[in-house]
Amino acid sequence: MMTRTRHLVTTKDGEQIAVWRVANSIKQHADATAGAPCAPDTSVKAQNIFLTHGTFSDKQTCLKIAEYLAGLGHQCYIMEWRGHGDSPAPKEAFDFETVATYDYEATFRYFFDELQLNNLHCVTHSGGVGLTMFLIQYPDYIDKINSATMFACQAFGAAASPISYAKILAVKLVTKAVGYIPAKKLKLGPINESYHTMNQWFDWNLQQNFNSSRKQFADNAPFDYRQHMPMVTVPIYAISAKGDNFISPTAGCRRFFDAFNRATNSSPSSVPTSTNNNATNVFREYARSRGDLDDYTHSRIMISRHAATEIWPTVAAWIEQHAR
Repeated sequence: MMTRTRHLVTTKDGEQIAVWRVANSIKQHADATAGAPCAPDTSVKAQNIFLTHGTFSDKQTCLKIAEYLAGLGHQCYIMEWRGHGDSPAPKEAFDFETVATYDYEATFRYFFDELQLNNLHCVTHSGGVGLTMFLIQYPDYIDKINSATMFACQAFGAAASPISYAKILAVKLVTKAVGYIPAKKLKLGPINESYHTMNQWFDWNLQQNFNSSRKQFADNAPFDYRQHMPMVTVPIYAISAKGDNFISPTAGCRRFFDAFNRATNSSPSSVPTSTNNNATNVFREYARSRGDLDDYTHSRIMISRHAATEIWPTVAAWIEQHAR
């Protein structure tokens, strides 16, 4: 029986964040012929898995894959950003860095101080940007994380061509004029994001940097998170979608992945070769031209029947490979 339990954690800036526990309390497998319950699969080493969404989204983005992983015997936790889903509306405007600095910190403090978890794997959809900034700010957590899977994650590589640059600039200007992106009307997701939230993402991509809006060096030089990404030595499985042509195009995801890198990648021959600082890291674009079921889009790479068929099992395998 699949259960969902909400817990509210309090951030250091006084907001509350919803963290959902998703678990299979009575794990059963049906017999293929009689439909009778049989013993749980003991071959899977149960792990703790943290999941979170990105902009325009809430827990629904992560719920199906969380239930899939819980069905394998793992215990999953989904964090909803402030003002998203069942997290209360924040008192002040926020941006990506606010979520990384406060929401992630409160959630991880809950995991390791209150729940006393002894292992943790991270699975993010776009939210890998926040996870990266959080770990750079709180490096003591790096060694506590077994692995990370980043779906459609990039911060500074979406404006690689004049056309993509013009598109992002146009969206920035329209969003500034309107005050928000009407995600519901545009069918981008259930959450309308404000210009204040999105402006950081616009600027990162237009300026091709990953600069902090609140941190800087003693000489007033901007703090560029990209320069510190190699310190994040968590084994990373990065996934991109061929059909994601605006938010997280493959080239942008590759640039983000490569920013963690130092040495030569040992990816299988079917995976585009990249360099990285950890030989276990893998970058994988999913596309029909590679024999996959779909070219996928920004949302379908995480939430679709095809993703459930061919991508989710690879995430489970990545977690199993790095289980403690």
